[in-house]
Amino acid sequence: MRKRTPLNLVGARPAPPHTVTFDGREIPVLPGQTVAAALWTAGIVSWRTTRHRGEPRGVFCGIGVCFDCLVEVNGRSNQRACLVPAAPGDEIRTQDGDGHGADGPGERR
Repeated sequence: MRKRTPLNLVGARPAPPHTVTFDGREIPVLPGQTVAAALWTAGIVSWRTTRHRGEPRGVFCGIGVCFDCLVEVNGRSNQRACLVPAAPGDEIRTQDGDGHGADGPGERR
């Protein structure tokens, strides 16, 4: 296997895409993309609502500091979309508020 250097990567192509679902809609994802990058690429810029006013949120800082990009991934709420790599078959859902429904963490309202 050739060593990965910038010179060797010139003209490189990404591996074939895989799919994830977002609120039931299939979207293509390139290997290595975060959930936020995959959603943005699919034209989805908001995937969480605020707890008190229900205002839409998406990526703000992009480095995992602000928590505006929280999303539910495979039933786990409060996942930072800008940090979580999108894996084949992931089920991603819009997160409402703090992600803690009436029955506790991970439950949707």
